Amino acid sequence: MVSIAICDDEIKVGAELERDLIDVLSKLKVEHEIDVYFSSEDLCNKMEAGAHYDLIFLDIEFAKEEINGVEVGRLIREAHYNNMVSIVFISWEQKYSMQLFDIRPLNFLIKPLTHERVKQVAITFLQISGYHSDEFTYKKGYDTYKIKVKSIVYLESNDRKLILHLTNGKKEEFYGSLKEVYNEQLIKFDFLFIHASYAVNYDYVSTVKFNQLLLMDNETILPISVHRRNEVRETYFAIMKRRRA
Repeated sequence: MVSIAICDDEIKVGAELERDLIDVLSKLKVEHEIDVYFSSEDLCNKMEAGAHYDLIFLDIEFAKEEINGVEVGRLIREAHYNNMVSIVFISWEQKYSMQLFDIRPLNFLIKPLTHERVKQVAITFLQISGYHSDEFTYKKGYDTYKIKVKSIVYLESNDRKLILHLTNGKKEEFYGSLKEVYNEQLIKFDFLFIHASYAVNYDYVSTVKFNQLLLMDNETILPISVHRRNEVRETYFAIMKRRRA
């Protein structure tokens, strides 16, 4: 179970963020509970009373209160001695970024928040927190198999059959839906769903072109479907930015 707090005095922002998190975590099959606060003092009082959170989305500016998000973050780290919770600051302005360094936030998001940015932050949190292992599982008949995600270059769908293309050149075949496999497992491992027939491991992408991907072997070229082109490029660059941060 992942316990999350959202603290923002803008009701619309808090509601939309909660909705996006529920959507992302539900698709990733992650059990979660979310508390929404519209006052920084309410969040502080709740934590002083013993409330525990794994992830906090914390607004910086609060119009009616003296204590802002930066001060709340310092209280969490210093007064509560809590270095485990992941904090994501949110703000309309970039100017606070340097003030947050010693609080060690997971991320700093600029409003208006987008579903894609929220999804990437959630996935990053799950990865670094160890909520997901680095193994991909699949079934053949009544047998269940595990394979390291890093050994998968891409997954191909051919009729009802799924084909794992592995780094050693071998292939593993099993029956299933590529869309379901992607939503349930691959999305959290930075795979790109580029086509109804292909999901590709970001680690093995060499070049992203307008309508196709070139893989690291400089030989394999896979198509990007027309309706996925914008999403693929946005996801690709979001992953790149996150990994370079």
